Amino acid sequence: MTPRERTARVRPDRERAGEVGVTAFSAFGPREASSLYADQFEIYHGNSNPDLARKISRYLGVDTGKAEVFQFANENIFVRILDNVREKDVFLVQPTSHPVNQSIMELLIMIDAFKRASAGRITAVIPFYAYGRSDKKDQPRVPITARLIADMITVAGADRVLTMDLHQGQIQGFFNIPVDELTAVHMLSNYFLHKHLENTVVVTDLGFAKRARAFAEALDAPLAVIEKRRIGNLDRAELMNVIGDVRGRRAIIVDDEIDTAGTLIEIVRALEREGVTEIYACATHGVLSDPAIDRLRESSLLEVVLTDTVPLPPAKRISQITTISVAPLIGEAIKRIHRGESVGALFSSEVSFTQEMVLWEDGVAKSIDTRNEPDHATPEGGESYTQLAPVFSEADR
Repeated sequence: MTPRERTARVRPDRERAGEVGVTAFSAFGPREASSLYADQFEIYHGNSNPDLARKISRYLGVDTGKAEVFQFANENIFVRILDNVREKDVFLVQPTSHPVNQSIMELLIMIDAFKRASAGRITAVIPFYAYGRSDKKDQPRVPITARLIADMITVAGADRVLTMDLHQGQIQGFFNIPVDELTAVHMLSNYFLHKHLENTVVVTDLGFAKRARAFAEALDAPLAVIEKRRIGNLDRAELMNVIGDVRGRRAIIVDDEIDTAGTLIEIVRALEREGVTEIYACATHGVLSDPAIDRLRESSLLEVVLTDTVPLPPAKRISQITTISVAPLIGEAIKRIHRGESVGALFSSEVSFTQEMVLWEDGVAKSIDTRNEPDHATPEGGESYTQLAPVFSEADR
């Protein structure tokens, strides 16, 4: 790929969007502020999800920055920035996904490297925030690891954090730096809206009920809540009650994360006992730790819709899984942060724009149900797998 020429002029796609430059003044007279700083942000990534970083860069029309991030034989991590980032606005894309602890250390060491390279501002873009469940002291003599990770990111030198669908909203308060939390709820709800399912009910647990309510309102469907409790420190939960009328309906289970899928399968069984006819599931983060894939494959779930905040390796791509890319949403947030514009507006006055991102394909709205198309890519093993992501022309690759 030939490196794209980085100039100070506004790109044609920004002109089409009707974006207006802001005039600023300096000792050399008036200048176009947006044009002057158009090439002053850089996107870098570690090893946890490079594909997502590349999609975000393509959406923004830039190339990812160059850096070396690897482990020595003794498992020590080495980072070297290969570009000049002095006074640049740096966005570091690194979800803390598998391998979790290595991803966290890569993130911290990269932040420190950028700080010592005199980056103007460092934004840690963490689509998936690990240790989110350790957000309170719910047992004697246990840590609050989510707060510890927040402190480590701050001390390393990050100036702000951009993340998506934290396990609990109070994790934002663990940081002493600005935090922008995005949500994939609008994109996920829009996907099911375009499937034109009838007689649906949205099902969630108490922890995700507030965001699930927005999901249900988008589909004009009732909300049912699952009452559950976790059994000790095991990766499973005991279901107590299904609160709401679900009999004879199509259920869409909504959550922030699917880990081992143990809780999800328990919810599926409970809904089957209550007389639900069809069951779908969706979540922002598809962690899918073993034996999640086996559980999903053997379940009665018709479809599981995830985003690409966590990479999905080929071995885990089964026929029931559909993946929606959050690259346009994160890319738009990065652009707004860089320009000093509102990020919250994405989910208020411009909520329709956020929802339409799920249909965004090279700037053209297209059908999103590609499950039965004959030219659909099929991985080894013969099982189909749907991925909804931005498609770019060869000139952009």
